[in-house]
Amino acid sequence: MGVVVLTMGDRSDELRALLESVAAQEGDSAVVVVLGQGVRLPELPPEVAGVELPENLGIPGGRNKGVEWLRDCGGVDLVVILDDDGLLPRTDTFRLVREAFAANSHLGVVSFRIVDEDGQTARRHVPRLGASDPLRSSEVTTFLGGAHAIRMSVIDQVGEFPAAFFYAHEETDFAWRALDAGWEIHYRSDLVLRHPRTNPARHATYYRLTARNRVWLAKRHLPAVLVPVYLASWTAYTVARRPPLAGLRAWWAGFFEGVRTPSPPRRPMRWRTVWRMARLGRPPVI
Repeated sequence: MGVVVLTMGDRSDELRALLESVAAQEGDSAVVVVLGQGVRLPELPPEVAGVELPENLGIPGGRNKGVEWLRDCGGVDLVVILDDDGLLPRTDTFRLVREAFAANSHLGVVSFRIVDEDGQTARRHVPRLGASDPLRSSEVTTFLGGAHAIRMSVIDQVGEFPAAFFYAHEETDFAWRALDAGWEIHYRSDLVLRHPRTNPARHATYYRLTARNRVWLAKRHLPAVLVPVYLASWTAYTVARRPPLAGLRAWWAGFFEGVRTPSPPRRPMRWRTVWRMARLGRPPVI
């Protein structure tokens, strides 16, 4: 098992606590690599590898470099990706991850449950339509970027995260490819990452990249007839949430950027995958 952590170098205390919680996990030690996104890394524990990237490659690009580093190490069959300000409150998390993958050869991705300082799970951290009951584990159609585990052979088969996305929806892009290849994605409520309560809109580029990447996602993976349906539903959802005027302007700018610019490669999912996602409660138009 390998662990990838990205950092911007501004959360040294949180990173140290996360690495301590990783080291405290039961069973065989994981291979851990921390990647600095164009920044100098703080002092790391001797058993943790550090890689200072020459520039900020974005979330998917940084993760790809981490996976590449683990692949070069050899012998890593599972990749766990964790946010640098998260914390594993339980010591059996990695053992449960290993057992989950060992028990199901079709399992490709496991999504952890993210809780805040009060132990609550935000609606956006439940990868199910309607965000019903965060304590219920189930098969799902996407996963949480800040806390998940992927079978290395899935990455080898379907490809890496889409680096051009930079931020937002790279997990859904990967999830749709994995589902189309026949893999399962599970949300496990007993695999917990504690993470400070945050607002995704705190990022200056949140609205623009969210909209652009939604368009790219549809153009890359949906059957042609579903592309306008998907984009119309997300446009209606965004407007109904009444974002601030500046945010809405940035959203529309990102939307039209996504329409204008290419997003290769286009590999539309099979209709069998569309039906499978619908049966799991989230057809790829919502």
